[in-house]
Amino acid sequence: MKYRRLGKSDIRVSEIGFGAWTIALDWWGKKIEEDEAKRMLKRAYDIGINFFETADMYGKGKSERLIGEVFSGMRNEIVISTKYGYDFTGVEQIGHSELPQRFDPLFTEYALRNSMERLKTDHIDVYGLHNPKLAHIRDDTVFYTLDSMINEGKIGTCQVALGPAIGWTQEGLEAMERGSVSAVQTVYNILEQTPGNELIQQAQKKDVGILVRVPDASGILTGKVNAETKIDQKDHRAIRKGEWIMESLDKVEQLRPIAKRNGFTIPELAIKFILSKEPVSSVLPTVVSIEEIEQFAAMSDGKYLNESDIMEISGLYSCWPPYEIKATVQSA
Repeated sequence: MKYRRLGKSDIRVSEIGFGAWTIALDWWGKKIEEDEAKRMLKRAYDIGINFFETADMYGKGKSERLIGEVFSGMRNEIVISTKYGYDFTGVEQIGHSELPQRFDPLFTEYALRNSMERLKTDHIDVYGLHNPKLAHIRDDTVFYTLDSMINEGKIGTCQVALGPAIGWTQEGLEAMERGSVSAVQTVYNILEQTPGNELIQQAQKKDVGILVRVPDASGILTGKVNAETKIDQKDHRAIRKGEWIMESLDKVEQLRPIAKRNGFTIPELAIKFILSKEPVSSVLPTVVSIEEIEQFAAMSDGKYLNESDIMEISGLYSCWPPYEIKATVQSA
């Protein structure tokens, strides 16, 4: 396992991180029981993963609690990243709809206190805003509160996780202007490079680390999703329609020669393409088994793509049609 610095911070994170939402939610085609979830977390640590990325709303604290239980007494051996901003108290989440958001100082203090309790720790290494909108990024009060928490030693640094879905370009660019923000998290993969390429370019200038989620394009790049796949409506991938799947499979075939001449499988090409980008600090694959954790971890070996391959992929990408990206709705 290779490690990288998280942006301007002095925190070093594994190139492959553990995105811990799957161990608390059955949104990826599998319900993971607690015993299996704990085995997954332990195995990830054993093979060199030190970066565990979660959020308070994943299972209404379940993901945080499992991490706290597994790594009790090992606090200084792992990097914990969690996020806040959704007020899920007394609210039933229906489907994948967003819950009410709050980033005011009182709620921030409340959310951090509860996360630390569940995680069995007195500090959070990376504390993040979960899917903030542009008004939240521009609100100095939000960052005054987070800055004071850094000064008190309650948190190490901050990230801004962009979402839901892909996009939120301006939100990401403006987040990088905040001094306490060492990382921005975004959807990015070899098939969906917008707005990731622009964010990566700015991150290089601002010394901000990029955290990548959905690196497998919702299963297209790992072969989990193909032309025959039927996705349940409860599954997070239900937003991916049949036309998108067919177009994506065609793009994979265009990429296959590049993978073949490098001796890579398509999943390896997908991850190594991302790790070829210097500002990327960690990739967070969607994992639902120990076997998947081991497979992704093995891809962090320092053997990535050369500039010629990157340029060829860029050329292919430039010929593909654009897609819808999300952004804060601006009032007239």
